[in-house]
Amino acid sequence: MELKVCQAPGELALERQGPLRRAFKAALVNPLANYLPAGFLRGLLKFGKSRLAQANWKDPGGWESMVISYDGQPTQIADKLLVSGGAISMALRNRRKLGACLIAQQIEQAAQSPVHVLCLGAGPGHIIMDAMVQAKGLSHATLVDLSSEAFEYGLSLARRQGLADRVHYIQADIRQVNDYMDNPPQVVKMLGICEYLTDQQVVSVASAAAALMPAGSPIIFNSLTHAHGNDRFFRRVFGLKMIHRSAGALCELMAQAGLGDFEVYTEPLRVYDVIVGRRR
Repeated sequence: MELKVCQAPGELALERQGPLRRAFKAALVNPLANYLPAGFLRGLLKFGKSRLAQANWKDPGGWESMVISYDGQPTQIADKLLVSGGAISMALRNRRKLGACLIAQQIEQAAQSPVHVLCLGAGPGHIIMDAMVQAKGLSHATLVDLSSEAFEYGLSLARRQGLADRVHYIQADIRQVNDYMDNPPQVVKMLGICEYLTDQQVVSVASAAAALMPAGSPIIFNSLTHAHGNDRFFRRVFGLKMIHRSAGALCELMAQAGLGDFEVYTEPLRVYDVIVGRRR
């Protein structure tokens, strides 16, 4: 399968790690995190009152841990290491900026206005709200998540950004979203969920989204690679079990749902590829 490899927009201030820092982490930090006894590491994080660890123990990979990583300014020493300097937290902030920029571009390029954006596995909705603020065109968003826990926080975020009347939250299985849609989306956001879905689930969710999308309309999603170097740590200590795929492997699954014309944007840490596909 041919993928168009694209450069991230140059105006984005994306986080990077220098070669010395990468070498230090690969030689010392990552092996210690990955192979020290899990109970010992959990005890250190509890003693250090790590908010990121507590959020993941409550709900691995959930919206609260995402908010902590997005904020990027923790006060606890443990979280300064995990959030401020951790490769995956840095890459999450890169994915947020890159994803919002690409969605804003798709909103501006849409043929009709206002643009309806459908957000699957939305959580509070940071990325889509960032995109709506950036985009010159008018838009409104439907945010769908299986859990409603993040909706109150999301609505407060929307009010602060003047978007409260332009976002609508729905608690539902994203594979059954058609039951709740009054009009088709011109843009679909599927960031941050494929790494928690099996291959079959990816195809099922993408197929449900594609069934709603007009021909040629874009969907924005991401793959996750092992470049962060801490999968063993996240599995053993946080209980966070993510599925790593190359951009090509994920696009092959998406193609089974009727999507194509894939453009791949890799953030500087090479942990996430943010991909734009289109309904065929």
